[in-house]
Amino acid sequence: MNFKKILYTIFLSFFFFSGIAQNALLEKAEKEYNNYAYANAIAIYEKLASKGFEDEKMFQRLGNAYYFNAELAKAAGWYQKLFAVNPQQETEYFYRYAQSLKTLGDYKKADQILDQFNKKAGSDSRGVLFEKNKNYLEQIKLNSGRFEISLSNINSENSDFGSAFLGTDLVFSSARQIGKKEGKTFKWTNRNFTNLYIAELKPDGSPKTIKLLNNEINSKFNESTPVFTKDGKTMYFTRNNFLDGKRGKDEKNITLLKLYKAELVEGKWSNIKELPFNSDSYSTAHPALSTDEKKLYFSSDMPGTLGQSDLFSVTINADGTFGKPENLGRGINTEGRETFPFISGDNELYFATDGRPGLGGLDIFVSKILDDGTFDQVQNIGEPVNTKFDDFAFIIDSNNRKGYFSSNKKGGLGSDDIYKFIETKKMVCERTLTGTILDSKANEAIEGAKVTLLDENKQSLGEVTTAADGTYSFKVNCSKNYFIKVERKQYPSKENPVAIAYGLDNKLDFVLEKEKIAVIAALPLAEVKKIKIGTDLGKVLNISMIYFDLGKWNITDAAAVELQKILEAMQEYPKMKIDIRSHTDSRSSAKSNLVLSDKRAKSIMSWLVEKGIAADRLRGKGYGESKLLNRCKDGVKCSEEEHLKNRRSEFVIISM
Repeated sequence: MNFKKILYTIFLSFFFFSGIAQNALLEKAEKEYNNYAYANAIAIYEKLASKGFEDEKMFQRLGNAYYFNAELAKAAGWYQKLFAVNPQQETEYFYRYAQSLKTLGDYKKADQILDQFNKKAGSDSRGVLFEKNKNYLEQIKLNSGRFEISLSNINSENSDFGSAFLGTDLVFSSARQIGKKEGKTFKWTNRNFTNLYIAELKPDGSPKTIKLLNNEINSKFNESTPVFTKDGKTMYFTRNNFLDGKRGKDEKNITLLKLYKAELVEGKWSNIKELPFNSDSYSTAHPALSTDEKKLYFSSDMPGTLGQSDLFSVTINADGTFGKPENLGRGINTEGRETFPFISGDNELYFATDGRPGLGGLDIFVSKILDDGTFDQVQNIGEPVNTKFDDFAFIIDSNNRKGYFSSNKKGGLGSDDIYKFIETKKMVCERTLTGTILDSKANEAIEGAKVTLLDENKQSLGEVTTAADGTYSFKVNCSKNYFIKVERKQYPSKENPVAIAYGLDNKLDFVLEKEKIAVIAALPLAEVKKIKIGTDLGKVLNISMIYFDLGKWNITDAAAVELQKILEAMQEYPKMKIDIRSHTDSRSSAKSNLVLSDKRAKSIMSWLVEKGIAADRLRGKGYGESKLLNRCKDGVKCSEEEHLKNRRSEFVIISM
């Protein structure tokens, strides 16, 4: 074998064995990924990627592994590579990519990806909510600035989250290690399992002591998110599927989450029991109690879930048994993740979700629980609590408006940190309802219309008069239903319901159609026969004085009512032409009266032209005081009634 053949053989052998090694690494990474050991899978995939290996499935796995570990900024990079390799991905990848881009602050591109997601996803509520709330960043801005936040002093370099009030103390979840607790790690993150800790707080909120809650509660797996009854004697909490030293698993050998109940006996938490609606096949987690403690709220992916996890509630019976869990429905849940519920003393449901338009990752939202058990408008609570990162596990004392929430935002000590806050201003969902009142035929604004805002029981809440551009405006509550009533002389009143949307702009326009006067049809036959050349149409139609303000020639509302009769007559007789003759009384000078009357005649002509009458059908002239009907000349003392007879307009038919 010559030297060239030897080199060629070595070259082929290198690629052969490299290929075997590469496939072995891929198989190992896939196994770790399928076992939810995302941290290990990431390490192997990135080792392959560093050697120039590119593969669509690998990019999917890397993006997902970072996404599921709440490292969305890193997920964005791998999703970008994924879409560069093949833009035609499954629908969910569009949503995850958009969420990851938000964590980078690239809302413009995120919104473009969400547009594509919405087109592909059909009726998916996440796309529908985005489409209805394209201005969600402005909406969130309106709700922002109501909290003063700071890092709490109970954080460690590990993960700390999910706090709960226990009297004046704070109980929370942490991956820190205190004492002789076994230091096993959670393969999902390669970090320590979490346990429940209790912090005795000083009056300023700083911790006096921090210690493990007790060994009965804390197992060798994860414990988190407790909630306590008001008397402090009962606790509900989350734990991996582990009880009495036995670990439960689903069909894939995965230990899921379950809800447990414990009782305080002689100062120690004991009598730990799992709740009856738990299952080895799905997770239940993050309990919250209603204000009357007769209902337990929680997050789950149990059958009947709309998305990746939904919020449910279950009745706690007087005998301690539980009813059947009920999904909170589409008013709260989406196809995304709804999790970490909390019920405030004001009967408000706070929860975290990535399924609604937000700033990135999990955002915290709130909805008032109404008297009938339904939910009011869901609102993003805004910055600085919500950020581009995961923000969740919000709790608040409704008396002093102080509380805590958890976040993996930058600037903390660990992967998750607990922040304390004080709410300086309660959220009031106030929006502006505007509209324009238009004439149906002329398509022009109607000035002077009375617009009344009515509540859902049709009780008046206020009224305004439309401006020259026909507009009106009211301040309204974004979660209320209203009626708007419009009234204007010459038009039938109109009333429409309006449900205020969550968006910034709520608009309700009205198009009004003038009442049909039908002046010709209403006349006796003898009067109709008088409508011929040379007749004063004004007299035939019994038109009242065309009033003008003193010294002015603009058409007043009162004048418009009478001119409407002339308009309809000319519409009924499309070949009719008229000569408009305007007269004044003798008061003021003859010269000024002549000028003023001519302007009034021309003003009437212009009004009719604006209403659709052709200009060549009209002729107009002012005669001032030259054609008085009585003795009331200059120097003659007359009553106001006598002067009134001389201030007239005539509408003489000159052609039929």
